[in-house]
Amino acid sequence: MSTDAAGLGKGRAVGFVLPALVLIGVFLIFPALWTIYLGLTDYRLTGLAAADPRVVGLSNYTEALGDERFRTSLWLTTQFVLGSAIIGQAGLGFAIAWALRNRAGPVKRVVEGLVLLAWILPSSVVAFLWIALLDRDQGTLNALLHTPGFAWLLDHPMLSIIVFNTWRGTAFSMMLYGAALSNVPPSHLETARLAGASTFQQLRDVVFPRIRGHMLTNLLLISLWTFNDFTSFQITAGGPEGRSEILPVYIYNVALSGGRLGFGAAVSFLVLIINLVLALVYLRLLRGRRGVAA
Repeated sequence: MSTDAAGLGKGRAVGFVLPALVLIGVFLIFPALWTIYLGLTDYRLTGLAAADPRVVGLSNYTEALGDERFRTSLWLTTQFVLGSAIIGQAGLGFAIAWALRNRAGPVKRVVEGLVLLAWILPSSVVAFLWIALLDRDQGTLNALLHTPGFAWLLDHPMLSIIVFNTWRGTAFSMMLYGAALSNVPPSHLETARLAGASTFQQLRDVVFPRIRGHMLTNLLLISLWTFNDFTSFQITAGGPEGRSEILPVYIYNVALSGGRLGFGAAVSFLVLIINLVLALVYLRLLRGRRGVAA
């Protein structure tokens, strides 16, 4: 029997990886293929199309691309990703990591614990806390700002969910940047400081070039997570009047609430294509960075 480098033999090696391959096939490959198929049909939750769906080709995709509601949802999702992931989570996470890099003791542990707490709490609990915070009549924020009756979720729904998602997801960026900054030699920063470099110049010329790979990895992950995040539904449900209906909420509304599973599957596949494009852009930038380093 032929063996591999570990001496297991092909049969035993296949036996080790087979359970993982089965799980990938059942929970990833099959749902993806089924979604692609549904996107080519008029499948619905109820009615004749539920019992006997017809293949309609690319009509779902052309309808989605021509739908003003879909384009609005895509634009809102872009705002959501830029505001809460790239600017919010990445920026705030780096700021916290930079501020705590040379600190030790209870202050650092308390700050890190509070940031992590927002990340590990169940999304339903977090959503309830933010609804209580932003409530028009008895909300904590209105009480602090002395603005009784101000409807944050109605007047500023996108800003509300952007700030909410920033607060909720900053912990990952903070931890990743904290680990990256620990690899920046303090002597390099001290040399730059003695040479008269400002904090901005130290970041631009010393810190960012050394952690660029970590920054791109972080941006890739949080961008994809935020693009597909559904938690905002628990706060605004896409309202009012669709002003916070990001793509995951839009898909839920048309596929489940509206019963159009075929159309929702087509939109889901379009979202998958957008995610792949985002990932390829980040990976291209990361590969270019490694080529320059080489």
